Amino acid sequence: MKSVVELDIDVPQAMLAELFADPANNPKWMHDIERIEPLSGILGEPRSVYRLVPKDGKMGFVATVVSRQLPTELRLSLEGPSVSVSIADKFVELSDQKTKLISEEIFRFKGAFNKMFGLLARWAIKHAHRRHMESFKRFAEGQR
Repeated sequence: MKSVVELDIDVPQAMLAELFADPANNPKWMHDIERIEPLSGILGEPRSVYRLVPKDGKMGFVATVVSRQLPTELRLSLEGPSVSVSIADKFVELSDQKTKLISEEIFRFKGAFNKMFGLLARWAIKHAHRRHMESFKRFAEGQR
């Protein structure tokens, strides 16, 4: 399953990319994340690994930075017990003060039950993706 969210954000491209690529910022805009726990590598750099710890004790993810081509692109891989998510985030400069964020998430559900759940939960998953990106927009614009 694929979800794509595009938002214009009133922040310069380089600043936006840096804010987004820093995992330490995740709990500041991801309303459901309590904290991150570095596991290996230099946090936020390619091949670094960290855990996203949710506030509600539900399913957490282990994130790996696949590539970091700032200020234009960031790729992550998330692994959870029932799903893997490939994430590609692009930062397109619209002007000196405005950037388009294009966030693409591809979900791969593990096992027949989880695949069925994924089909039934498509709308909720896409809605959560949009909610996270809009929350990031508010966070980033508040950092100016």
